[in-house]
Amino acid sequence: MLKLSQEHEKIIRAEGESAYPNECCGILIGEIDEEGVKTVKYTEAIRNAREDGEQYHRFLITPEDMMQAEITARKRKEDVIGFYHSHPDHPAVPSDYDKEHALPFYSYIIVSVMQKKSKDFKSWELRADRNHFESEKILKEIEND
Repeated sequence: MLKLSQEHEKIIRAEGESAYPNECCGILIGEIDEEGVKTVKYTEAIRNAREDGEQYHRFLITPEDMMQAEITARKRKEDVIGFYHSHPDHPAVPSDYDKEHALPFYSYIIVSVMQKKSKDFKSWELRADRNHFESEKILKEIEND
């Protein structure tokens, strides 16, 4: 299960809409409790480093960006717990390409952006045997002012 605030969901949706017709991408930083529930505390938007002609259906997070996210997480006394990206004009379902480049354990949020408007918002986790993704329940936390 992934716990996510309404504000973090809003940020990810806005990034997907802003990047349209290309894919956005970013890193989820947070905590994991003793039951394995991941709680997003911070999102780190990453510039899609994929070459220009491919950004409409692929994203790339460079090793340097990943290292910087790990440093940010360490400073916050948290961990990298997952990633997010958008699927312009496609469902919020992992592609074969997503599966080939994913690792078990992490949460993978995908936001479907149809004609510049965010729609479905889902999280996935790759099984340990790497055969397929399983849908991951998202528990939306309400901010208290």
